Amino acid sequence: MANCQIATNWEDYELIEAGDFMKLERWGDVILKRPEPQAIWPYDKWQSFDGEYHRSNKGGGHWEFKKQLLEQWTIKYKNLTFLISPMGFKHTGLFPEQATNWDFMIDKIKKQKREISILNLFAYTGGATVACASAGASVCHVDASKGMVNRAKQNLELSGLKNSKVRFIVDDVSKFVKREIRRENKYDAIIMDPPSYGRGPKGEIWKIEEELYELINLCMEVLSDQPIFFMVNSYTTSLSPVLVENILKLSLKKKIGGTVSSYEIGLPITKQSIVMPCGSTGRWENA
Repeated sequence: MANCQIATNWEDYELIEAGDFMKLERWGDVILKRPEPQAIWPYDKWQSFDGEYHRSNKGGGHWEFKKQLLEQWTIKYKNLTFLISPMGFKHTGLFPEQATNWDFMIDKIKKQKREISILNLFAYTGGATVACASAGASVCHVDASKGMVNRAKQNLELSGLKNSKVRFIVDDVSKFVKREIRRENKYDAIIMDPPSYGRGPKGEIWKIEEELYELINLCMEVLSDQPIFFMVNSYTTSLSPVLVENILKLSLKKKIGGTVSSYEIGLPITKQSIVMPCGSTGRWENA
């Protein structure tokens, strides 16, 4: 199989089956059927489910439920707890495939003999923030959506980490990093999960192909003298793992050495014994 890191340690989440551009997932005790553009093979053996997201030809879509569900519920990954709820644009508030990257972050942080400071950009509902905080790191969590930042705060508290050193910022990522440069604030690791396209709180436009290389180079200016990793996640199909790896080699590795790797991330599909590709990760490490 191609270089793919698979999130296999879930108990509360399961990707049951997929096909016909749809996927069936178990989130705790709730079964949801959602669109999946990577499931390009045919499939017609769908089990029963509790809710389905229907796309609209005009954009967006809506959820249809076959039974009354709680507005939100929790699932656990090891010692971490996350809120789940059917949201707009088919989302649930968590990307379970990222668990393989959370494991890396936790292990890397725990191996250090000092307090590690993390900058988490485009941080969404805080999966990586909660993971890093659980390992003892201080985290600066930045996202342009106030609602997602509030959800991240809830996830942190649900995981028993309310008193950890986490700073939550609602802001445009590039503008925030530029201010951190002026303040001379430094971080030992940086995580970013940029969208393909987005708008900041004041209408700022983000296009990943045009902005990513510049942003990575900008972020290098807030790296400490002893950085441990720099991770870039992408769900943009045009950005292959090798392409993200190239960017990190031409920026971080060229300037400060270290090693660079890249891989797809995925989820096992239980009923079909295959893997669902879920995006790309590029990673720089200090050794």
